[in-house]
Amino acid sequence: MSLGTLDRTTPSFMRQGPSALSQIVLYIALALLLMLADVRWRITDPLRQVVSTVLYPVQWLMVQPLEFFSRGSDYFHALQTAQDQADTARKEVLQLSLRANQAQELLQENERLRKLLDLRERLQAPARAAQILYDTADPYTRRVVVDQGQVHGVELGSPVLDDAGVLGQVTRVHPFLSEVTLLVDRDQAIPVLNIRTGARGVAYGDPVASHGGGLELRFVSANADVQEGDVLTTSGLDGVYPSGLPVARVVRVERRADSAFARIYCTPTARVEGARHVMLITPTAGTDPARPTAEPAAVLKKGKQK
Repeated sequence: MSLGTLDRTTPSFMRQGPSALSQIVLYIALALLLMLADVRWRITDPLRQVVSTVLYPVQWLMVQPLEFFSRGSDYFHALQTAQDQADTARKEVLQLSLRANQAQELLQENERLRKLLDLRERLQAPARAAQILYDTADPYTRRVVVDQGQVHGVELGSPVLDDAGVLGQVTRVHPFLSEVTLLVDRDQAIPVLNIRTGARGVAYGDPVASHGGGLELRFVSANADVQEGDVLTTSGLDGVYPSGLPVARVVRVERRADSAFARIYCTPTARVEGARHVMLITPTAGTDPARPTAEPAAVLKKGKQK
């Protein structure tokens, strides 16, 4: 073996340093010394400031995901709370609107009932209150069903009124219900009186919507004094309807050169579509005074001959 290849380092068994216990004791003493020195002279404050300054960006970056998650959670929680409050407020507004509509409907209904009571006091014929239940299923007629029948004393042919005027006539009586044919039915007719002129006539039901009315005053001469806005009331000549009840208002008058009669269209004063509470009155035929017979006239003639 050549001299240049010899290992000149110290063998490992000859290189011995401080023992592990000595190192631990040294490190503990050094730590205590540094702690006392830091408490006494604050020698590590500049180092702490430098380290804090250097580590601040790292700390900020580490905290951002947590802050983002926390803010996102707060945002979605606030959004859900706002949506719940909006839904609650919307429901409350709908409930208040419904109550307001119901209150308005009740006020209107009370006003109509008061008018019916006033009308009942003015009528000389017996009358009873009733409520409209539903329309009949027949599409070719204009009839409604009321909650009064034979057991309540309803008579066939009884006039039916609401607070605004004549609505129709009882045409069928059942034990607990009655059918009322409205004035606008094509088979219905009612004697009327023009308040302005005093002329009498007969109004017939006219359910054609294009005419703009609901009643037609027929067999009136073309040169008769009839104007738009004339009010028609019952004449009382038929022995069914009491006289003076509002029936209709003239809305259009057509006079043609090729016809001797005018076409007069009227709209009912009663609420044909929206009536709910009505009044059934006894026909006046049973309450009219008896007409004089021919016997008194014959007796008077014999007395003159003597």
